[in-house]
Amino acid sequence: MKLDEVHDNKQLMLLQCISGSNAYGLALPTSDTDIKGVFGIDKAGYYGLHYTPQVANDTNDIVYYELRRFVELLVRNNPNILELLNTPADCVLYRHPVMDEIRPELFLSKLCRESFAGYAQTQIKKARGLNKKIFNPVAKERKTIIDFCYVISGYAAVPLHLWLEKQGYTQEDCGLVCIAHARDTYALFHQSNIATRLQGIYSGEAANDVRLSSIPEGGVPVATMTFNKDGYSAYCKDYREYWEWVEKRNDARYENTLGHGKNYDAKNMMHTFRLLHMAEEIAREGVVNVRRLDREYLLKIRAGEFAYDDLLRMADEKLALIDDLYAKCNLPDEPDEEAANEVLVRMREQLYE
Repeated sequence: MKLDEVHDNKQLMLLQCISGSNAYGLALPTSDTDIKGVFGIDKAGYYGLHYTPQVANDTNDIVYYELRRFVELLVRNNPNILELLNTPADCVLYRHPVMDEIRPELFLSKLCRESFAGYAQTQIKKARGLNKKIFNPVAKERKTIIDFCYVISGYAAVPLHLWLEKQGYTQEDCGLVCIAHARDTYALFHQSNIATRLQGIYSGEAANDVRLSSIPEGGVPVATMTFNKDGYSAYCKDYREYWEWVEKRNDARYENTLGHGKNYDAKNMMHTFRLLHMAEEIAREGVVNVRRLDREYLLKIRAGEFAYDDLLRMADEKLALIDDLYAKCNLPDEPDEEAANEVLVRMREQLYE
C-alpha cells in the first residue's frame, strides 16, 4: 500500500491531523505544514501477506500509521504518537468515531521519562556535537600520516615533514623498522645507504598506518621516528564526521544558527525544552499538552536569546527535576498491554463489521 492510496481516503482514514509546529502553536511564517494520521487497512491487506505498518512521503512531512502500528507505538509511549492522539481540536482534519475507543490515560506511564526526556537528552548531545563542529571546523585539505610523525632529536620531537625538508629527503625514499618494546617508534632508514629498495613511510593518503621495509643486516638508521597513531585515528574520525555533516546539513538552518550569533541550532534546542516541559507535565498532571502554553519562552530559545551554556545548565536542572518527579508520581511503570490489545481487537471488530 502506498501513500496516495491512504491520503484523504475516507474508506481507510481513521485520524488525520495537522501536526508539528502548527499543532504546538510554535509555527513561523516559514514553517511547513506537517500531516500525520492513522488508517485502518482493509481485511485483505490485514489478513494477507502485504501488511503495511505505515506510509509517508519522501520528506516525512506526511506520515500515516496503520492502526496496529499506532497502538504498538502508544504502548511504547512514543512522543510523536502520544502527541498525535492528543492533537488540539482545531488541528484535527478528520476523526473516525472508532477512535473514541482509545483513551490517552490508558497509555501514559513512567516510560514517558525515557521517551520524552530521554529523547531530549539525545538532542542535547546533538547540540553539543553541532557546537563542536561550528567552533572546530576541519580543513578540507586532508592531513596525512606524515603530519603525525616526529623525529627524535636530542630532547625535542621535530615534525617529520620539517626534518625531511631539511635533509632533502622524500618519504618515498625512506624505510621504517619497528623498535622492539617501544610502541609506535621506528628506526628510519634512507635509500642513500641501503642497497635494497625501501617501501616509503606510508603507501598513500588513504593509508591508516605506516609502512615497514625489509632492511639488510648491518643497515644503519639515520633517525628515530615516532608515529602518533592514536592522534591520527582520532583526526580521521573527526575529518570524516565533519565533512559528512557539511554535505548533509540543511544550509538554510545552518545559516540561521550562525545568524543569531549564539552558535547552536536554536530550533533543535527549542524542541529539546518542549520535550522536557512535556515530560514534566505528564509526571505532574498526567496529560499530554501538545499546544504549548510556554510558547513565548520556547520562541525566545528559537530566536537565540539564551547563551548556549545557560541552556545546557537549565536542561541539566530540568532533567534532575524530571527524574525526581517520575520516581514519586502515580503513573504505572508501563501501559497495560493486555488492555491495549483488547481495545485494538474491539476497534478491528467495529471496522470489519
